[in-house]
Amino acid sequence: MRYLVSMLVLLLIIPLAACNNEQVQTLRVAEVTRSVFYAPQYVAITEGFFEEEGLEIELTTVPGGDKTMTALISDGADIALVGSETSIYVEAQGSTDPVINFAALTQTDGTFLVARENIENFSWDQLKDSTFLGQRKGGMPQMVGEFVLKKHDIDPQADLNLIQNIDFANISSAFASGTGEFVQLFEPTASLFEKEGRGYIVASFGEESGRVPYTTFMTKQSTIEDDEEAIEKFTRAVYKAQQWVDSHSAEEIAESIQEFFPDTPLDLITSSVNRYKSQGSYATDPVLSEEAWNNLQDIMDESGELPKRIDYETLVNTSIAEKVISK
Repeated sequence: MRYLVSMLVLLLIIPLAACNNEQVQTLRVAEVTRSVFYAPQYVAITEGFFEEEGLEIELTTVPGGDKTMTALISDGADIALVGSETSIYVEAQGSTDPVINFAALTQTDGTFLVARENIENFSWDQLKDSTFLGQRKGGMPQMVGEFVLKKHDIDPQADLNLIQNIDFANISSAFASGTGEFVQLFEPTASLFEKEGRGYIVASFGEESGRVPYTTFMTKQSTIEDDEEAIEKFTRAVYKAQQWVDSHSAEEIAESIQEFFPDTPLDLITSSVNRYKSQGSYATDPVLSEEAWNNLQDIMDESGELPKRIDYETLVNTSIAEKVISK
């Protein structure tokens, strides 16, 4: 009799477990790099906001915007976290399935100017005639970097020994090994270099360049058409995380995302988060504004990398984000 009861219980439990598993949807997300700059994304995972929406996130780091976009287009990922410029490049090539920016994560540049020597009273003209270890040509860090340099009357091609032939993933190690006098670095790498005495943060490109859709979540138009509900759930989780980050201290945020940076001391994660919070780098909602989109294209145009201007409505879908924040 006891055996029969046990079997009946198991028969009841197994269908229920299967039903619960069916309610959890997995979304594959490819991020262009691992950085404290993307803190709200990690908070959405660690604080359970994706889980609340019935989503399981498979997060993969795919260094370089071109590689991240390739992963998305080739169905190696459902969602990409990458600079909005990549969607413009794809559209300019005549894509039949446009890549749509549906949720903003960051709203400024996320790089800092790091000098090999500790410079007191830094001024931008001190870069002239120096060896500058730049980012990948056509990527947002390099384009914003050139935009800021020109703003300070520095011609990147004529006034610098500009190095751009090093892969994105290897730039920090190249600087650490002795290449260049100045470099653009994301956090927490910039702070880690400073702590180790390998470099010194002297300026912020984010503070100099203004609002821009530097990193957004994007997906193919066909994905939105096939499963808009999943994209809405994803966006809602991101929005919850953005609000959480906005209302919590740098220390609390650092503790929440520490597992994503196992080799970085907690105090450095905290200082990195604080830098980004203080300069307004984290978007507080997922709506990508038309003003920021136009600023992006102006920066691309200034650097000579804009293939053609793309209307805001063509590659930006704000309806999902607006629906999420209106509830």
